[in-house]
Amino acid sequence: MSDQVVVVTGGGRGIGRAICERFASHGAQVVAASRSVDELESVKATIKQSGGRCDIQTVDVSSTSDIDALIATTLKQFGRIDVLVNNAGVAPFCTIEQLEPSTFRSLTSVNIEAVYHACRAVWPAMSKQQGGVIINISSVLSVDTFTGFSAYGASKAWVSGWTRGLADEGESLGIKVYAIAPGAVETKLLRATFPDYPSDQVLAPSKIADVAFSLTEPDVSHKPGETIFVRPESA
Repeated sequence: MSDQVVVVTGGGRGIGRAICERFASHGAQVVAASRSVDELESVKATIKQSGGRCDIQTVDVSSTSDIDALIATTLKQFGRIDVLVNNAGVAPFCTIEQLEPSTFRSLTSVNIEAVYHACRAVWPAMSKQQGGVIINISSVLSVDTFTGFSAYGASKAWVSGWTRGLADEGESLGIKVYAIAPGAVETKLLRATFPDYPSDQVLAPSKIADVAFSLTEPDVSHKPGETIFVRPESA
């Protein structure tokens, strides 16, 4: 992937970091985007120590102007974007009575609106290139949610539906769109809510990175528009 440019939102830690490292290990020019400068610097240092290439951009995906700047700056610097991974997300754990309007707006701005804005921003460049891959991170909770995650699960169901429709739009342009729906993944986000979640029922972030990378390979077995569910073997 030496000529490929890969943009990853939420690239500072967890699944996003693993995806950045996976693509960089195969020679891609990675652009990691996140709100945390410290986390981004850590990702960049790790990738560069391994001989990879990583550029970082501080981005708040709830800001449309930040997303536009991420895409525009990447195109100006590298001339193309081959892969966009919409990974940034929030997962407030609360019942409807606890779910304040401000929290709901924050969730939708990150989990829904940011995905829309990033896809829309990168679409003209990928159309001009006559090719590209967009990977949206959904969740198994999109089809199997429970108390406390109603809003989160619904937002991820939107991601899967958006992916199906967008893949149909991109077919004639050579743009492939997929979604990955992981089960529980070993991240700070998981442990902040469920510190005692059984380790044997948790996926390593690298497992999601493996799936993401496979979706960019020429012999990919999944069809554009598909949501690929990834669950721990013991689940």
